[in-house]
Amino acid sequence: MPARARGAGRGHFSLKGASLRISALVLALLSFGAANIAWGAAIDTNPMNHDPQVRAAYAYFHELDFPSAVARFKRYHEEHPGSPQATAYLLNAEVFQELYRLDLLDTTFYANDGFLSGKHATVEDPEARARIMDLANEVVSEADWRLKQNPNDVNALFARGWARSLECAYIAMAERGFSAGFHLASKAKDDEQRVLQLDPNYADAKLVVGVYEYVVGALPWPFKFLIGFAGISGSKSKGMAMLRDAGEHGVITSTEARTVMALFLRRESKYNQAIEIVRGLEHEYPRNFLFRLEEANLRKDAGEGMTAVTSYREVIADARKPGYFPSAKIELAEFGLGDALRGQRHYEEAAKAYERAASAKGVGTELKLRSLVNGGKCRDVAGQRQLAIDDYQEAIEAGSNTSRADTARKYLRKPYHGS
Repeated sequence: MPARARGAGRGHFSLKGASLRISALVLALLSFGAANIAWGAAIDTNPMNHDPQVRAAYAYFHELDFPSAVARFKRYHEEHPGSPQATAYLLNAEVFQELYRLDLLDTTFYANDGFLSGKHATVEDPEARARIMDLANEVVSEADWRLKQNPNDVNALFARGWARSLECAYIAMAERGFSAGFHLASKAKDDEQRVLQLDPNYADAKLVVGVYEYVVGALPWPFKFLIGFAGISGSKSKGMAMLRDAGEHGVITSTEARTVMALFLRRESKYNQAIEIVRGLEHEYPRNFLFRLEEANLRKDAGEGMTAVTSYREVIADARKPGYFPSAKIELAEFGLGDALRGQRHYEEAAKAYERAASAKGVGTELKLRSLVNGGKCRDVAGQRQLAIDDYQEAIEAGSNTSRADTARKYLRKPYHGS
Protein backbone atom coordinates (compact mmCIF):
# COMPACT_ATOMS: atom_id res chain seq x y z
CA MET A 1 0.00 0.00 0.00
CA PRO A 2 1.49 3.38 -0.95
CA ALA A 3 2.02 6.13 1.58
CA ARG A 4 -0.59 8.83 1.39
CA ALA A 5 0.43 11.32 -1.29
CA ARG A 6 1.32 14.82 -0.23
CA GLY A 7 1.94 17.92 -2.36
CA ALA A 8 0.02 19.50 -5.23
CA GLY A 9 0.30 17.80 -7.79
CA ARG A 10 -10.69 34.52 -28.21
CA GLY A 11 -11.98 33.25 -31.47
CA HIS A 12 -14.91 34.16 -33.68
CA PHE A 13 -17.65 32.89 -31.45
CA SER A 14 -19.82 34.13 -28.60
CA LEU A 15 -17.74 34.71 -25.48
CA LYS A 16 -20.93 34.97 -23.48
CA GLY A 17 -22.12 31.63 -24.77
CA ALA A 18 -18.79 30.03 -23.93
CA SER A 19 -18.90 31.62 -20.49
CA LEU A 20 -22.31 30.18 -19.74
CA ARG A 21 -21.31 26.73 -20.90
CA ILE A 22 -18.11 26.79 -18.89
CA SER A 23 -20.03 27.86 -15.81
CA ALA A 24 -22.42 25.01 -16.38
CA LEU A 25 -19.55 22.51 -16.47
CA VAL A 26 -17.94 23.92 -13.37
CA LEU A 27 -21.11 24.04 -11.32
CA ALA A 28 -22.18 20.69 -12.66
CA LEU A 29 -19.01 18.90 -11.70
CA LEU A 30 -19.33 20.15 -8.16
CA SER A 31 -22.94 21.38 -7.93
CA PHE A 32 -23.86 23.85 -5.23
CA GLY A 33 -25.91 21.26 -3.40
CA ALA A 34 -24.85 18.22 -1.50
CA ALA A 35 -24.79 14.56 -2.32
CA ASN A 36 -27.92 12.63 -1.49
CA ILE A 37 -27.77 9.17 0.00
CA ALA A 38 -30.53 7.05 -1.57
CA TRP A 39 -30.47 4.40 1.12
CA GLY A 40 -31.66 0.97 0.20
CA ALA A 41 -31.81 1.57 -3.55
CA ALA A 42 -31.56 -1.67 -5.57
CA ILE A 43 -28.44 -0.56 -7.44
CA ASP A 44 -24.71 -1.17 -7.21
CA THR A 45 -22.57 1.11 -5.07
CA ASN A 46 -19.63 1.16 -2.68
CA PRO A 47 -20.82 -0.39 0.63
CA MET A 48 -19.25 2.57 2.46
CA ASN A 49 -22.06 4.76 1.15
CA HIS A 50 -24.42 2.91 3.51
CA ASP A 51 -22.22 3.27 6.60
CA PRO A 52 -24.11 5.07 9.42
CA GLN A 53 -21.08 7.31 10.04
CA VAL A 54 -21.12 8.44 6.42
CA ARG A 55 -24.86 9.05 6.58
CA ALA A 56 -24.44 11.13 9.74
CA ALA A 57 -21.67 13.22 8.18
CA TYR A 58 -23.78 13.86 5.09
CA ALA A 59 -26.64 15.08 7.28
CA TYR A 60 -24.44 18.06 8.21
CA PHE A 61 -23.21 18.40 4.64
CA HIS A 62 -26.80 18.63 3.39
CA GLU A 63 -27.37 21.59 5.70
CA LEU A 64 -24.17 23.35 4.52
CA ASP A 65 -22.66 22.90 7.98
CA PHE A 66 -19.29 22.23 6.42
CA PRO A 67 -17.13 22.42 9.57
CA SER A 68 -19.18 19.65 11.20
CA ALA A 69 -19.20 17.59 8.01
CA VAL A 70 -15.45 18.00 7.53
CA ALA A 71 -14.76 16.95 11.11
CA ARG A 72 -16.79 13.75 10.70
CA PHE A 73 -15.39 12.87 7.31
CA LYS A 74 -11.88 13.52 8.64
CA ARG A 75 -12.47 11.04 11.45
CA TYR A 76 -13.89 8.50 8.98
CA HIS A 77 -10.87 9.04 6.73
CA GLU A 78 -8.51 8.35 9.62
CA GLU A 79 -10.41 5.20 10.50
CA HIS A 80 -10.16 3.87 6.92
CA PRO A 81 -6.53 4.37 5.84
CA GLY A 82 -5.82 3.55 2.21
CA SER A 83 -9.48 3.82 1.15
CA PRO A 84 -9.91 6.12 -1.88
CA GLN A 85 -13.63 6.45 -1.16
CA ALA A 86 -13.08 7.59 2.42
CA THR A 87 -10.51 10.12 1.21
CA ALA A 88 -12.89 11.32 -1.52
CA TYR A 89 -15.61 12.00 1.06
CA LEU A 90 -13.24 14.35 2.90
CA LEU A 91 -12.06 15.95 -0.34
CA ASN A 92 -15.67 16.64 -1.33
CA ALA A 93 -16.39 18.35 1.98
CA GLU A 94 -13.18 20.41 1.88
CA VAL A 95 -13.85 21.61 -1.68
CA PHE A 96 -17.38 22.71 -0.89
CA GLN A 97 -16.35 24.37 2.34
CA GLU A 98 -13.75 26.53 0.58
CA LEU A 99 -15.93 27.41 -2.42
CA TYR A 100 -18.76 28.42 -0.09
CA ARG A 101 -16.39 30.60 1.91
CA LEU A 102 -15.31 32.29 -1.31
CA ASP A 103 -18.95 33.00 -2.32
CA LEU A 104 -18.40 30.85 -5.41
CA LEU A 105 -21.51 28.72 -5.01
CA ASP A 106 -23.74 31.64 -6.07
CA THR A 107 -24.93 30.97 -9.61
CA THR A 108 -25.38 34.70 -10.40
CA PHE A 109 -21.59 35.00 -10.52
CA TYR A 110 -21.40 32.93 -13.69
CA ALA A 111 -24.05 34.72 -15.75
CA ASN A 112 -21.73 37.35 -17.25
CA ASP A 113 -18.70 37.49 -19.50
CA GLY A 114 -16.47 38.82 -16.74
CA PHE A 115 -16.38 35.44 -15.02
CA LEU A 116 -14.43 34.06 -17.96
CA SER A 117 -12.22 36.97 -18.95
CA GLY A 118 -12.00 39.42 -16.06
CA LYS A 119 -9.40 40.14 -13.40
CA HIS A 120 -11.00 38.81 -10.26
CA ALA A 121 -10.55 39.46 -6.57
CA THR A 122 -10.95 35.89 -5.34
CA VAL A 123 -8.35 35.26 -2.66
CA GLU A 124 -7.58 31.61 -2.10
CA ASP A 125 -6.58 30.31 1.28
CA PRO A 126 -3.19 28.65 0.63
CA GLU A 127 -3.74 26.15 3.42
CA ALA A 128 -7.18 25.16 2.13
CA ARG A 129 -5.81 24.84 -1.39
CA ALA A 130 -2.97 22.65 -0.18
CA ARG A 131 -5.38 20.37 1.69
CA ILE A 132 -7.56 20.03 -1.41
CA MET A 133 -4.67 19.22 -3.72
CA ASP A 134 -3.14 16.82 -1.21
CA LEU A 135 -6.43 14.96 -0.81
CA ALA A 136 -7.03 14.81 -4.58
CA ASN A 137 -3.55 13.34 -5.04
CA GLU A 138 -4.15 10.94 -2.21
CA VAL A 139 -7.35 9.58 -3.74
CA VAL A 140 -5.60 9.02 -7.07
CA SER A 141 -2.65 7.31 -5.38
CA GLU A 142 -4.88 5.02 -3.33
CA ALA A 143 -7.10 4.20 -6.30
CA ASP A 144 -4.07 3.54 -8.53
CA TRP A 145 -2.70 1.05 -6.00
CA ARG A 146 -6.01 -0.84 -5.94
CA LEU A 147 -6.30 -0.78 -9.70
CA LYS A 148 -2.86 -2.34 -10.03
CA GLN A 149 -4.18 -5.25 -7.97
CA ASN A 150 -7.47 -5.35 -9.91
CA PRO A 151 -7.88 -3.19 -13.05
CA ASN A 152 -11.65 -3.74 -12.88
CA ASP A 153 -12.15 -2.39 -9.34
CA VAL A 154 -15.21 -0.23 -10.01
CA ASN A 155 -15.15 1.39 -6.57
CA ALA A 156 -11.55 2.56 -7.05
CA LEU A 157 -12.35 3.82 -10.55
CA PHE A 158 -15.36 5.72 -9.28
CA ALA A 159 -13.45 7.34 -6.42
CA ARG A 160 -10.63 8.42 -8.74
CA GLY A 161 -13.06 9.94 -11.24
CA TRP A 162 -14.96 11.69 -8.46
CA ALA A 163 -11.74 13.15 -7.06
CA ARG A 164 -10.67 14.40 -10.48
CA SER A 165 -14.05 16.07 -11.02
CA LEU A 166 -13.77 17.81 -7.65
CA GLU A 167 -10.25 19.03 -8.40
CA CYS A 168 -11.54 20.25 -11.77
CA ALA A 169 -14.29 22.20 -10.06
CA TYR A 170 -11.92 23.88 -7.63
CA ILE A 171 -9.32 24.81 -10.25
CA ALA A 172 -11.92 26.17 -12.68
CA MET A 173 -13.91 28.16 -10.13
CA ALA A 174 -11.30 29.42 -7.70
CA GLU A 175 -8.42 29.84 -10.16
CA ARG A 176 -10.20 30.17 -13.55
CA GLY A 177 -7.97 27.39 -14.83
CA PHE A 178 -10.38 26.36 -17.56
CA SER A 179 -8.01 24.44 -19.81
CA ALA A 180 -6.60 22.42 -16.92
CA GLY A 181 -10.12 21.97 -15.60
CA PHE A 182 -11.43 20.60 -18.88
CA HIS A 183 -8.60 18.10 -19.14
CA LEU A 184 -9.25 16.91 -15.59
CA ALA A 185 -12.92 16.61 -16.53
CA SER A 186 -11.93 14.41 -19.46
CA LYS A 187 -9.95 12.11 -17.20
CA ALA A 188 -12.83 12.00 -14.71
CA LYS A 189 -15.21 11.10 -17.54
CA ASP A 190 -12.93 8.29 -18.70
CA ASP A 191 -12.87 6.76 -15.22
CA GLU A 192 -16.64 6.93 -14.75
CA GLN A 193 -17.29 5.68 -18.28
CA ARG A 194 -15.12 2.67 -17.51
CA VAL A 195 -17.17 2.06 -14.37
CA LEU A 196 -20.35 1.95 -16.45
CA GLN A 197 -18.76 -0.41 -18.97
CA LEU A 198 -17.92 -2.79 -16.16
CA ASP A 199 -21.14 -2.29 -14.23
CA PRO A 200 -24.07 -0.54 -15.97
CA ASN A 201 -25.96 -0.55 -12.65
CA TYR A 202 -23.41 1.75 -10.96
CA ALA A 203 -25.74 4.77 -11.33
CA ASP A 204 -23.53 7.25 -9.47
CA ALA A 205 -20.99 7.15 -12.32
CA LYS A 206 -23.60 8.66 -14.66
CA LEU A 207 -23.28 12.10 -13.06
CA VAL A 208 -19.83 13.00 -14.40
CA VAL A 209 -20.38 11.25 -17.74
CA GLY A 210 -23.74 12.97 -18.16
CA VAL A 211 -22.29 16.38 -17.40
CA TYR A 212 -19.43 15.81 -19.83
CA GLU A 213 -21.76 14.67 -22.64
CA TYR A 214 -24.06 17.65 -22.18
CA VAL A 215 -21.39 20.34 -21.91
CA VAL A 216 -19.13 19.10 -24.68
CA GLY A 217 -22.20 18.71 -26.89
CA ALA A 218 -23.10 22.35 -26.20
CA LEU A 219 -19.65 23.91 -26.66
CA PRO A 220 -18.94 25.80 -29.91
CA TRP A 221 -16.19 24.27 -32.06
CA PRO A 222 -13.80 27.27 -31.75
CA PHE A 223 -13.84 26.94 -27.99
CA LYS A 224 -13.18 23.21 -28.18
CA PHE A 225 -10.17 24.04 -30.33
CA LEU A 226 -9.02 26.68 -27.86
CA ILE A 227 -8.92 24.24 -24.96
CA GLY A 228 -7.64 21.29 -26.97
CA PHE A 229 -10.96 19.47 -27.33
CA ALA A 230 -11.20 19.71 -31.13
CA GLY A 231 -12.67 16.52 -32.58
CA ILE A 232 -14.28 15.49 -29.29
CA SER A 233 -18.05 15.21 -29.45
CA GLY A 234 -20.85 15.05 -26.95
CA SER A 235 -24.64 14.90 -26.86
CA LYS A 236 -26.86 17.21 -24.84
CA SER A 237 -29.80 14.80 -25.00
CA LYS A 238 -27.69 11.83 -23.94
CA GLY A 239 -26.15 13.85 -21.15
CA MET A 240 -29.53 14.95 -19.81
CA ALA A 241 -30.82 11.37 -19.94
CA MET A 242 -27.85 10.15 -17.89
CA LEU A 243 -28.34 12.93 -15.36
CA ARG A 244 -32.00 12.02 -15.07
CA ASP A 245 -31.03 8.41 -14.38
CA ALA A 246 -28.47 9.47 -11.76
CA GLY A 247 -31.10 11.74 -10.19
CA GLU A 248 -33.55 8.88 -9.91
CA HIS A 249 -31.19 6.06 -8.96
CA GLY A 250 -27.89 7.51 -7.74
CA VAL A 251 -26.83 6.61 -4.21
CA ILE A 252 -24.48 9.55 -3.53
CA THR A 253 -25.14 11.65 -6.64
CA SER A 254 -28.93 11.94 -6.76
CA THR A 255 -29.09 15.47 -5.40
CA GLU A 256 -26.11 16.61 -7.45
CA ALA A 257 -27.63 15.21 -10.64
CA ARG A 258 -30.93 16.98 -10.05
CA THR A 259 -29.13 20.21 -9.21
CA VAL A 260 -27.19 19.97 -12.46
CA MET A 261 -30.37 19.30 -14.41
CA ALA A 262 -31.88 22.48 -12.96
CA LEU A 263 -28.79 24.45 -13.97
CA PHE A 264 -28.87 23.15 -17.53
CA LEU A 265 -32.61 23.76 -17.82
CA ARG A 266 -31.97 27.30 -16.64
CA ARG A 267 -29.39 27.76 -19.41
CA GLU A 268 -32.01 26.60 -21.89
CA SER A 269 -34.53 29.10 -20.42
CA LYS A 270 -36.74 26.25 -19.24
CA TYR A 271 -37.32 28.02 -15.96
CA ASN A 272 -40.52 26.30 -14.87
CA GLN A 273 -38.93 22.87 -15.15
CA ALA A 274 -35.86 24.06 -13.27
CA ILE A 275 -37.99 25.60 -10.52
CA GLU A 276 -39.91 22.34 -10.16
CA ILE A 277 -36.67 20.44 -9.57
CA VAL A 278 -35.31 22.99 -7.12
CA ARG A 279 -38.55 23.07 -5.16
CA GLY A 280 -38.30 19.32 -4.79
CA LEU A 281 -34.80 19.72 -3.41
CA GLU A 282 -36.02 22.42 -1.02
CA HIS A 283 -38.66 20.01 0.26
CA GLU A 284 -35.99 17.38 0.96
CA TYR A 285 -33.52 19.84 2.48
CA PRO A 286 -35.51 22.74 4.00
CA ARG A 287 -32.45 23.90 5.98
CA ASN A 288 -30.26 24.22 2.88
CA PHE A 289 -29.88 27.96 2.26
CA LEU A 290 -28.57 27.61 -1.31
CA PHE A 291 -31.61 25.74 -2.60
CA ARG A 292 -33.88 28.48 -1.27
CA LEU A 293 -31.64 31.10 -2.85
CA GLU A 294 -31.61 29.30 -6.20
CA GLU A 295 -35.41 29.31 -6.45
CA ALA A 296 -35.32 33.10 -6.08
CA ASN A 297 -32.53 33.29 -8.68
CA LEU A 298 -34.60 31.23 -11.11
CA ARG A 299 -37.69 33.37 -10.61
CA LYS A 300 -35.62 36.47 -11.29
CA ASP A 301 -34.16 35.02 -14.47
CA ALA A 302 -37.62 33.86 -15.54
CA GLY A 303 -38.78 37.49 -15.46
CA GLU A 304 -41.20 37.02 -12.58
CA GLY A 305 -40.42 40.52 -11.33
CA MET A 306 -41.86 41.29 -7.94
CA THR A 307 -42.47 37.60 -7.26
CA ALA A 308 -38.72 37.17 -7.35
CA VAL A 309 -38.29 40.22 -5.10
CA THR A 310 -40.67 38.65 -2.60
CA SER A 311 -38.83 35.35 -2.80
CA TYR A 312 -35.48 36.99 -2.00
CA ARG A 313 -37.00 38.93 0.89
CA GLU A 314 -38.46 35.73 2.33
CA VAL A 315 -35.07 34.02 2.14
CA ILE A 316 -33.43 36.98 3.88
CA ALA A 317 -36.11 37.09 6.59
CA ASP A 318 -35.74 33.38 7.30
CA ALA A 319 -31.95 33.62 7.31
CA ARG A 320 -32.16 36.23 10.05
CA LYS A 321 -34.12 33.87 12.30
CA PRO A 322 -31.76 32.26 14.82
CA GLY A 323 -31.05 28.67 13.81
CA TYR A 324 -33.35 28.62 10.76
CA PHE A 325 -30.44 27.87 8.41
CA PRO A 326 -27.35 26.27 9.97
CA SER A 327 -25.27 28.20 7.44
CA ALA A 328 -26.54 31.19 5.45
CA LYS A 329 -24.76 33.88 3.46
CA ILE A 330 -27.35 36.67 3.53
CA GLU A 331 -25.14 38.82 1.31
CA LEU A 332 -25.80 36.44 -1.60
CA ALA A 333 -29.55 36.95 -1.20
CA GLU A 334 -29.11 40.71 -0.82
CA PHE A 335 -27.16 40.78 -4.09
CA GLY A 336 -29.90 38.81 -5.83
CA LEU A 337 -32.52 41.13 -4.36
CA GLY A 338 -30.58 44.07 -5.77
CA ASP A 339 -30.62 42.45 -9.21
CA ALA A 340 -34.35 41.77 -9.00
CA LEU A 341 -35.19 45.30 -7.84
CA ARG A 342 -32.95 46.80 -10.50
CA GLY A 343 -34.84 44.77 -13.10
CA GLN A 344 -38.05 46.37 -11.87
CA ARG A 345 -36.46 49.85 -12.03
CA HIS A 346 -36.56 50.30 -8.26
CA TYR A 347 -33.07 51.75 -8.40
CA GLU A 348 -32.74 53.28 -4.94
CA GLU A 349 -34.00 50.13 -3.22
CA ALA A 350 -31.71 48.05 -5.42
CA ALA A 351 -28.72 50.20 -4.48
CA LYS A 352 -29.48 49.73 -0.80
CA ALA A 353 -29.66 45.95 -1.23
CA TYR A 354 -26.33 45.89 -3.08
CA GLU A 355 -24.76 48.07 -0.40
CA ARG A 356 -26.03 45.80 2.36
CA ALA A 357 -24.43 42.89 0.54
CA ALA A 358 -21.14 44.77 0.25
CA SER A 359 -21.08 45.64 3.94
CA ALA A 360 -22.03 42.20 5.25
CA LYS A 361 -19.66 40.68 7.79
CA GLY A 362 -17.30 38.25 6.13
CA VAL A 363 -18.38 39.07 2.57
CA GLY A 364 -15.90 37.88 -0.05
CA THR A 365 -13.93 40.53 -1.91
CA GLU A 366 -15.33 39.55 -5.33
CA LEU A 367 -18.96 39.78 -4.18
CA LYS A 368 -18.21 43.06 -2.42
CA LEU A 369 -16.82 44.55 -5.62
CA ARG A 370 -19.74 43.32 -7.72
CA SER A 371 -22.19 44.75 -5.21
CA LEU A 372 -20.51 48.17 -4.96
CA VAL A 373 -20.22 48.65 -8.73
CA ASN A 374 -23.86 47.65 -9.24
CA GLY A 375 -24.91 49.85 -6.34
CA GLY A 376 -23.06 52.77 -7.88
CA LYS A 377 -24.80 52.23 -11.21
CA CYS A 378 -28.19 52.23 -9.53
CA ARG A 379 -27.33 55.41 -7.60
CA ASP A 380 -26.32 57.07 -10.88
CA VAL A 381 -29.57 56.09 -12.61
CA ALA A 382 -31.50 57.33 -9.57
CA GLY A 383 -29.74 60.72 -9.83
CA GLN A 384 -27.78 60.22 -6.62
CA ARG A 385 -24.37 61.03 -8.01
CA GLN A 386 -22.45 61.54 -4.77
CA LEU A 387 -23.67 58.24 -3.39
CA ALA A 388 -22.66 56.59 -6.66
CA ILE A 389 -19.19 58.10 -6.37
CA ASP A 390 -18.92 56.77 -2.83
CA ASP A 391 -19.71 53.24 -4.04
CA TYR A 392 -17.26 53.42 -6.94
CA GLN A 393 -14.47 54.72 -4.73
CA GLU A 394 -15.05 52.00 -2.16
CA ALA A 395 -14.93 49.39 -4.91
CA ILE A 396 -11.58 50.71 -6.13
CA GLU A 397 -10.20 50.65 -2.61
CA ALA A 398 -11.39 47.09 -2.07
CA GLY A 399 -9.77 45.68 -5.20
CA SER A 400 -7.81 48.17 -7.26
CA ASN A 401 -6.29 45.66 -9.67
CA THR A 402 -9.54 44.05 -10.84
CA SER A 403 -11.98 44.37 -13.72
CA ARG A 404 -14.63 45.63 -11.30
CA ALA A 405 -12.34 48.47 -10.20
CA ASP A 406 -11.69 49.32 -13.86
CA THR A 407 -15.45 49.63 -14.35
CA ALA A 408 -15.74 51.79 -11.23
CA ARG A 409 -13.02 54.15 -12.53
CA LYS A 410 -14.90 54.43 -15.82
CA TYR A 411 -18.07 55.58 -14.07
CA LEU A 412 -16.19 57.89 -11.73
CA ARG A 413 -15.16 59.81 -14.85
CA LYS A 414 -18.58 59.70 -16.46
CA PRO A 415 -21.89 58.76 -14.75
CA TYR A 416 -23.59 55.53 -15.70
CA HIS A 417 -26.72 56.15 -17.80
CA GLY A 418 -27.90 52.64 -18.56
CA SER A 419 -30.43 50.62 -16.62
